[in-house]
Amino acid sequence: MADSPFDLTGKLAVVTGARRGIGKAIAEALAAAGADIIGVSASLEPHGSAVGEAVTAHGRTFTARQADFADRTEVRALGAELARQDRPVDILVNNAGAIERAPAAEHPDDMWDRVVEVDLNAQFVLNREVGKSMIDRGVQGRIIFIASLLSFQGGMYVPGYAAAKSGVAGLTKALANEWAPHGIGVNAIAPGYIATDNTQALRDDTDRSRSILERIPAGRWGRAEDIGGAAVFLAGSASTYVSGVVLPVDGGWLGR
Repeated sequence: MADSPFDLTGKLAVVTGARRGIGKAIAEALAAAGADIIGVSASLEPHGSAVGEAVTAHGRTFTARQADFADRTEVRALGAELARQDRPVDILVNNAGAIERAPAAEHPDDMWDRVVEVDLNAQFVLNREVGKSMIDRGVQGRIIFIASLLSFQGGMYVPGYAAAKSGVAGLTKALANEWAPHGIGVNAIAPGYIATDNTQALRDDTDRSRSILERIPAGRWGRAEDIGGAAVFLAGSASTYVSGVVLPVDGGWLGR
């Protein structure tokens, strides 16, 4: 696999929101491709986590870090730590996120503020620090944001999430424009309807779940593992000339 454009051997990847769901699946996929992993989550166990065990099962190293992305101070500290460590970060996957559901006319400020802080503000703060380190060290890095179908659509009852994920799409393009000349690829993945904790309420609603499935040409809810392959593609040399892209992995939803 040494000559494969999907080989990540020797690379160090940071995956935020890595404890479960999409983040865990991405961490495992990157490890299977050869990367060592730093997993980050507010409640990630220092030892014995499911994601840690999945990574080490592939013969890669796993390091756990805790950070609350709703706390700007913790995000700054994480960025500074990653920027100054001896081994540079080659791949940063920005998966940490939050969602709050309430009709817009009744959507309280605290819901809006928390979602925008976690899903957009924290993303910029962390990537500013790690991106600067990549530039200063001459790292041919890869940065991957996790956007959403709501980077393209408005959704219902999640105004903060829709606004933040639309912002993530814009941030992806803005950073790509500035950092591509430094050899840093900045792209995003927009997952479709994936069977995770965030979509549990939708899957529990029989009518809503049926209407969603009727629009997905693939005919099923996505799995977290479906995002892993796209992450490996965007993390490696296969995507060298891909820049500023928001890649839907949605079973064909947007093309319907």
